[in-house]
Amino acid sequence: MKLIKATEKDIPLIQDLARRSWENAYAEILSGEQMEYMLSTMYSAEEIAAHLQQPHYHYYLIKNESSDSYDGFIGYENGYEEKTTKLHRIYLVPESKGKGVGKYAITFLKEKVSAYGDRRIILNVNKYNPAGSFYKSQGFSIYDEGVFDIGNGFVMDDYLMEFHIEKQAE
Repeated sequence: MKLIKATEKDIPLIQDLARRSWENAYAEILSGEQMEYMLSTMYSAEEIAAHLQQPHYHYYLIKNESSDSYDGFIGYENGYEEKTTKLHRIYLVPESKGKGVGKYAITFLKEKVSAYGDRRIILNVNKYNPAGSFYKSQGFSIYDEGVFDIGNGFVMDDYLMEFHIEKQAE
């Protein structure tokens, strides 16, 4: 398994991985209309390109080297708040779930965040998404919840989770 920094040439791959993941992860949670709206706005080529042009926003593709295919991707932003990185997105294709890919990506993220100097990782997860249990297993805890208007009459009903990175002894 390897994480590869994404560039603008990878936008179509990111969009494909997002769609494949979302169709599996959100089929029981979101309406088809909301899913299409969110994918077309949050994963438009323009939106992803704008992220890639920001120096503190990073996308990494998760490559399965044994099958020479991609298991998913991760997108995060250092310095989102003071000493805080926000994990904006981590999505895995259905066939890669349960194989340690998510854990590997979260470990990678924790290392990157620590090296950057942030002390906390935050994320939003849909209250009905089983991924909330995965994040808890990786040391994240719920610190708040919220309902966020995302336009077009749709909302996100989320838990806000955090992970605190321990300071290294000097």
